[in-house]
Amino acid sequence: MKHSPITLYSSILLLITACSATNHTVKPDEQTIINWSSPEGVSRLEESNYKTDFFKLANHFESQHNKIFCGPTSAAIVLNSLRVRSGAVQIPEDNTLLNQADLKYLASKKWSPFFQRYTQNNVFLNSPKSRALVLGKALTDKQGKPIKDRGFQLRQLAELFQEHGLTTKIRIVDQSLDNKTIKNEIIENLRTPDDYVIVNYKRSVLNQPGGGHISPLGAYHKASDSFLVMDVTPNKADWVWVKSELLIRAMRTFDTIDNRGYLLIKEAPSLP
Repeated sequence: MKHSPITLYSSILLLITACSATNHTVKPDEQTIINWSSPEGVSRLEESNYKTDFFKLANHFESQHNKIFCGPTSAAIVLNSLRVRSGAVQIPEDNTLLNQADLKYLASKKWSPFFQRYTQNNVFLNSPKSRALVLGKALTDKQGKPIKDRGFQLRQLAELFQEHGLTTKIRIVDQSLDNKTIKNEIIENLRTPDDYVIVNYKRSVLNQPGGGHISPLGAYHKASDSFLVMDVTPNKADWVWVKSELLIRAMRTFDTIDNRGYLLIKEAPSLP
């Protein structure tokens, strides 16, 4: 049986159209990454039953001051979320926020213009790693060669929180932890108040620019099985909903000594 050129062309066009529709029609809950400010992203936050942490984190949220301070920024956000106006501890003032030339305009030298809150500067007052080392000051190894360790590895960030008097559980995401255990532990944290999750992950796994990164999690959406990553670097990426499997895969990547992972942080039972 012969087909006319027009009939054959029409059949091919219909086939291409059907294939295109199949390839490009993706339901929002099937997408691995969704911008939090999109209609779908907003709906997920509204529907979430695991967003207790989101509101305090959002209230104290700030973006990192430079390309290296994702760890100190995440630390400042969580410390402020736990302690500002709680009266639990004496929070230091950061007098580096104004220079001496600014201070001469104050009406009284006895009055402080600074709030008692944690900043990306004063979190280093209790830190296992100095600001200079985080920025890239070189150390020497046993052979006398200079080595640099910019930023914070996950264990170093856990030690910073501990030196600030917080209880911190570190989870290195290696073969000893399965996806179900990781997901359930993080979800439980997001369900309960006064504790927070910070994740250390590799951006490229999420198809984002950059290398290793640190940010807090704000919520979990059950229907789409996705976590809200509150990215502290808006210059590179927005807050996004990320499928749990993809986020765990991004944490299950190597960084210097250990794999990346996450921290579970809360106030210590008895403060120093």
